[in-house]
Amino acid sequence: MEDGNDLSGLSMLELFRTEVGEQGRVLSEGVLALEHGSPSGKLLESLMRAAHSIKGAARLVGVDPVVRLAHVMEDVFVASINSEIRLESDHIDALLSAADTIVSIARLPDDAMRTWPEDHPGELENRLSSITRIKESGAAAGTGAPAAPRPKDKARRETVKAVAGQGMGKGAAGAATGDPEKDRVLRVTAERWNQLMGLAGEVKVEAGRLSPYVASLGALKRTQICLIEALDSLREIMDDLNLQEDAYNLFITAQAKAKECRKLLADKTVVLDAYDRRVSGLTERLHRETIITKMRPFSDGVHGLHRMVRDVARQLGKKVKLEINGLSTQVDRDVLEKIEAPLNHILRNAIDHGVEHPDERIKEGKNEQAVIRLTASHCDGMLSISVEDDGRGIDIERLRRKVVEKGLAKEDFAARLRDDEILEFMFLPNFSTRDEVTEISGRGVGLDVVLDVLQKMRGSVKVKTELGMGTRFNMQVPVTLSVISALIVEIAHEPYAFPMVRIKGAVRVPSHDLKVLENRQFITVDGRHLGIVGASHVLGLGAQVVQGEQLSIVIIGDRENSYGVVVDRFIGQMDLVVQSLDRRLGKVKDISSAALLGDGSPVLIVDVDDLVLSVEALAKQDGIAKVQRTSGEGAELMRKRVMVVDDSLTVREVERNLLEAAGYEVDTAVDGMDGWNALCNRRYDLVISDIDMPRMDGIELVRMIRGDRDYASTPVIIVSYKDREEDRRSGLEAGAD
Repeated sequence: MEDGNDLSGLSMLELFRTEVGEQGRVLSEGVLALEHGSPSGKLLESLMRAAHSIKGAARLVGVDPVVRLAHVMEDVFVASINSEIRLESDHIDALLSAADTIVSIARLPDDAMRTWPEDHPGELENRLSSITRIKESGAAAGTGAPAAPRPKDKARRETVKAVAGQGMGKGAAGAATGDPEKDRVLRVTAERWNQLMGLAGEVKVEAGRLSPYVASLGALKRTQICLIEALDSLREIMDDLNLQEDAYNLFITAQAKAKECRKLLADKTVVLDAYDRRVSGLTERLHRETIITKMRPFSDGVHGLHRMVRDVARQLGKKVKLEINGLSTQVDRDVLEKIEAPLNHILRNAIDHGVEHPDERIKEGKNEQAVIRLTASHCDGMLSISVEDDGRGIDIERLRRKVVEKGLAKEDFAARLRDDEILEFMFLPNFSTRDEVTEISGRGVGLDVVLDVLQKMRGSVKVKTELGMGTRFNMQVPVTLSVISALIVEIAHEPYAFPMVRIKGAVRVPSHDLKVLENRQFITVDGRHLGIVGASHVLGLGAQVVQGEQLSIVIIGDRENSYGVVVDRFIGQMDLVVQSLDRRLGKVKDISSAALLGDGSPVLIVDVDDLVLSVEALAKQDGIAKVQRTSGEGAELMRKRVMVVDDSLTVREVERNLLEAAGYEVDTAVDGMDGWNALCNRRYDLVISDIDMPRMDGIELVRMIRGDRDYASTPVIIVSYKDREEDRRSGLEAGAD
């Protein structure tokens, strides 16, 4: 078992599932390795240990089918270690099936796990007999244990006996040599890791506040130097004046104190500057190490691919070898989980569409066994994953004809498209070059699924092919989803972040370049017309007002449509630690997550794909408002209007002052009834309400607002000095934002 304090909260069955998950992987990968070469003693011993660990775990929780299966598998591996049997390729299927059955049983709910033998009559006996026949076939062939074993065989048997007495052990990983403390593993929940990640980010932000403070002390030091220089000049003048001795001595004392303060400030500034550097270095390391803890080797995400390729190739009557390079490449655990489905799909396509049958490959002068190479590496701060086969390649001209047949492009237009542009059609929904439907492909699920997953991860995919030589898919995704490089902009006086990998560019153009065609605004960039929409308008923050002579535009979109989103201004580019939004908020329109800026202020991260859909929806409804060019006075007329509802005069005035200082127009109401009457007479962009008030409380006010068709969409914030969970729950249930 893995060491770690988090395991104490798991039940015995959960521990059993964990053990089977880890050791089942060892079994599957090890058995597959047996098929590709003569079995080594080390490999067989690791398989025997894995089966033994599963058997011990299953016995502790009383899962008898797993005990029996693991036991017969262990016997087979022990017999092979002792040279009593020789494992052949036709034995691999039986061993893999048994391993699959063990893993599938462990994944069942508790009750279904107990009743598995009754629910699957005969399956256990079939699995047991197929494994037992492996050992019996060796004995029938006369490969039983010799009467006088060689010293090497005797040593192996002693090793087997030693392992067999370990009980519910650590599995194959425990046999590795090295520092035991270094190899210890702690199991941490994703939620707890996210909390640690957030805290590390906050520590980094707080530590960053020291630098401006040190800089301000430097400015104070320079001011003090000027003061002392002025005092020195004044003393030269005073030496020529006939001043009273007491006044002169007082000046000399003041001058000495000023010099003493300068020296003290200089010394403390040096100390503080050194402290700032140390703290900044430590917090940067903490932040980096926190991110690294979520990184896993690429091998963790591809352990099932060898088995999948083997099974699909056998099903199609083909011979395929999968080579995986870059297994030690470090990748975010979340990325590994999300990339599994696209890799699976591309590999299946390569076997089904790309790889030829053995006789066809021989006729073409190729080796009858095809090779698919999967390679992972870091490139320009991204994870680059390529899948390359040496199959028949993609017939570009046939693909071009399919594009025309499906009505996706006119014949003359398709003829002008480059090869790489034609290949992009393969990623459209329901696009396939196959006419027949098979179990492997042609089920209406195509490469569009791959593209969709990669785009959600802020990644991309490219295809290269050569007819008769093979095809290469190259995917690029972020190494980690926890940190992103983002363009920080200002929209409606608030910061927002656009992930750099999801935007097509950012430009500044003169405002007089903004043109109107058929009542739609556009600009021309690189010879192409680009439709313009205001970010404030799309995000529901009001009309987009441009001040000054420059338009700041973020270019977003996909292969088909691009749009220019006008923002107030560009703030800069920086790396952000992504923090998930509270799950109670659900899916926030056009927003994916949040982060903290260097000064500690929060920033919302824009969901660019969602934003594109919002722009397209507005365009279909002819609801895109024009970007307005106006002066500062014009912008003042468009201030947001907020109503504060609270029975406390002090609270009302404090909130009013805070909001007006932030640029909002504020009205107040003394209770829920007063607030409702005000809302019925004037339109507000936001309502902020207390809970406990006379006549009508805040919860009832929220219900009234949500129940009225005219005001139902008005955002409402509940504010209360009583930190009561029931108030929070009641407010959310009533419809507060």
